[in-house]
Amino acid sequence: MNLTFLGAAREVTGSRYLLEAEGARFLVDCGMFQGGREAREKNRQAFAFDPGTIDFVLLTHAHIDHSGLLPRLVALGFKGPIYTTRATCDLLGVMLPDAGHIQEREAESENYRRFKSRKKAPRHDVAPLYTVEQARTCLKQLRPVDYDEEITPHLAVRCVFRDAGHILGSAIAEVWLGKGAQRRKIVFSGDLGQPARPLVRDPTPITEADYLVVESTYGNRLHKSMEETEDELVRVVNDTLEKKGGNLIVPAFAVGRTQDMLYLLADLSRRGRIPKLTVFVDSPMATAATEITYRHMELLDRETHELMDKYGGMANFRKLAFVGDAEESKALDRIAGGAVIISASGMCDAGRIKYHLRANLPRNKATLLITGFQAAGTLGRRLVDGAKRIRLMGEDVPVKADLVTLGGLSAHADRDALLAWLGHFRAPPKQVFVVHGEAETATGFAALIAEKFGWRTQAPEAGQRVTLV
Repeated sequence: MNLTFLGAAREVTGSRYLLEAEGARFLVDCGMFQGGREAREKNRQAFAFDPGTIDFVLLTHAHIDHSGLLPRLVALGFKGPIYTTRATCDLLGVMLPDAGHIQEREAESENYRRFKSRKKAPRHDVAPLYTVEQARTCLKQLRPVDYDEEITPHLAVRCVFRDAGHILGSAIAEVWLGKGAQRRKIVFSGDLGQPARPLVRDPTPITEADYLVVESTYGNRLHKSMEETEDELVRVVNDTLEKKGGNLIVPAFAVGRTQDMLYLLADLSRRGRIPKLTVFVDSPMATAATEITYRHMELLDRETHELMDKYGGMANFRKLAFVGDAEESKALDRIAGGAVIISASGMCDAGRIKYHLRANLPRNKATLLITGFQAAGTLGRRLVDGAKRIRLMGEDVPVKADLVTLGGLSAHADRDALLAWLGHFRAPPKQVFVVHGEAETATGFAALIAEKFGWRTQAPEAGQRVTLV
């Protein structure tokens, strides 16, 4: 049995793991790398295997850093099924075509830039990583699975998805390989959620595994409590909208974080901690994801049911508008103050958020509210690290707006929550592989697990292949 770490190894994006055992060859996740030129080049590299030889894919959740290269995998020859939860299938129906659209648009922009440069050397057009049509073709290979339902994608493989509490439809994959005395169980944590957070339920405890692949995005830090997070959000809203009279700009992942923010703003308004707000959700994908979220109410936690059933989300806003039209989106940038604008992408590298940053970063009355992880190399990370000027859409943009990081709203478990989840194991796994964390974080969290539990741990490097015995 061999396990190869092809992504999210000592980095946060590009989740992809290849398992070869008992005649089966399959992937767990097939995500896109994110974070600037280097990430784009890695996405274009050939797969380290022939896609046509892969039997099936197990997908933990819909975020693009876990799912975003599936259309490319299919376009290059993969013909097998992609097993994932029903909610994830619904989300991918929106997210993958949108990702294809972004790839087409970026290729067009690059080709136009090359044409304008008028270089004497022969010009070769850049092809998109994949197209909208290729993304839609990929969707035909999705196979929806319920939580806690056992599937047998291969004679030698069994799998059950458990609720990971990260975003809607996110899953922990419990995988059994082989038969009888030779059977081994591998658990892939996927992205684990922070307990007691809005909307989704807490991560499912897992009690046993022969091998464990666990994420470590925030394995080196603690999140603020929900009470502290709410207090900070109240201060930011009141200071920006009431005192300064500016706009609150919120880069937010279309799936998960946008819905979290809407829940929090509605709940804080209901409790009288903030006024009823004028909120614009400027992301067609976020709009679709919000609709999908409320189609899967059975997956949401008790507090969300109470807020929606007793009070109704819309009643707690002065105005809540989901912006679809591109001209309506551009018109938002003429609003000088008094609005909350929630827009994708969450790391500020693509989508409509770039227009709102260009309009609002030079305004000293505005506030940029960062609500999620910003990977190295992204525009969001440069802003968090204190950039005073940025290059945005061909313009030099000064950063005069305030920047606030709302650390407690992360959809990822922090160090203590990860350790608490690991504490449910009744016996030590033979080996723990720490992934999905920047190099220093992953290696540090691996050392912490070894110190606290006495387990064999390692933070594998990209491309590393291990034999499971």
